Amino acid sequence: MFYTCGPNEAMVVSGFCRSPPLMIAGGRVFIIPCVQQIQRISLNTLTLNVKSDKVYTRHGVPISVTGIAQMKIQGQNKQMLAAACQMFMGKSEAEIAQIALETLEGHQRAIIAHLTVEEIYKDRKKFSEQVFKVASSDLVNMGISVVSYTLKDVHDDQDYLHSLGKGRTAQVQKDARIGEAENKRDAVIREAHAMQEKISAQYKNEIDMAKAQRDYELKKAAYDIEVNTKRAESEMAYQLQVAKTKQCIESEKMQVQVVERAQQIMLQEQEITRKEKELEAKVKKPAEAERYRLEKLAEAERLKLIMEAEAEAESIRVKGEAEAFAVEAKGRAEAEQMVKKAEAFKEYKEGAMVDMLLEKLPLMAEEISRPLCEAKKVTMERCWTS
Repeated sequence: MFYTCGPNEAMVVSGFCRSPPLMIAGGRVFIIPCVQQIQRISLNTLTLNVKSDKVYTRHGVPISVTGIAQMKIQGQNKQMLAAACQMFMGKSEAEIAQIALETLEGHQRAIIAHLTVEEIYKDRKKFSEQVFKVASSDLVNMGISVVSYTLKDVHDDQDYLHSLGKGRTAQVQKDARIGEAENKRDAVIREAHAMQEKISAQYKNEIDMAKAQRDYELKKAAYDIEVNTKRAESEMAYQLQVAKTKQCIESEKMQVQVVERAQQIMLQEQEITRKEKELEAKVKKPAEAERYRLEKLAEAERLKLIMEAEAEAESIRVKGEAEAFAVEAKGRAEAEQMVKKAEAFKEYKEGAMVDMLLEKLPLMAEEISRPLCEAKKVTMERCWTS
């Protein structure tokens, strides 16, 4: 059989096969009926109103203290849960709360007895921390953890706290009167300082105003000079701009004239081009055709002459080669003849020389008489001698 529990309680299973008992905080468990037993323990937070009436402090003054504590059984810690099960299993929340309350009240009384009224009254936080610390170390052995502890009220039946209040009130009133007197004194001093600072500030303000006036006059004079300079520069710049504008206008006019002139020149050039084309169509084309025909005729004539010259040159070359061959043959024959003559000269000597001279005389006479034969006219003058 399955049993479940919420996160605010724990189940303890004991019996067959459960030694030591099984403790489950918030979950489910399977139970064998008749041989196993299940018990529950609450894990809810308990709020305790811890009162300690007429507890004597260290100086013997009886006071009553009331504190508020929050505590619960710690289910997440297995050891603390086991201790709580051993201590409180089978008890109700009221019974557990009463046990924890008596424990806290005893620790609270013990701590009050070691402190004075002034220590408890003036430093409540310290008192709460001491109670929390001592109670936690004791209750943790029972499986209970103290979540928080706060001192709620401190009072007594002997008007001791009221007397402390009166003394404190008197001290406060005294401090208030002293503070008021000091405040008045400080106010007078501050007022005097304020008056002095006011006068100093007034004088300083007047000095600053005078300096500012002086600086203003100086800067105004400098600004006037700068303004006049800028105005003069502006007027000069204006005049210069006017001159530049006029110059630009004149330049634009010149540009317009140049453009017009260029257009006129373009028109004239177009007219000239038209006339040239007309002349070319009417005169140059026929003249070029005639010139081309004459050039072709001249070219043909030139080629004819070249071919004739080449033929004549070839003829002359062939004739020259033939004559050269003849001259060469004649030379060889004459050489052979000269060799024979030389051999004959060796034999005949003077007779051969005379024969050779007689043979060459006709040739020499022919060469000498040739210039006379070419002369067309011969004039002879008579020369007288005395």
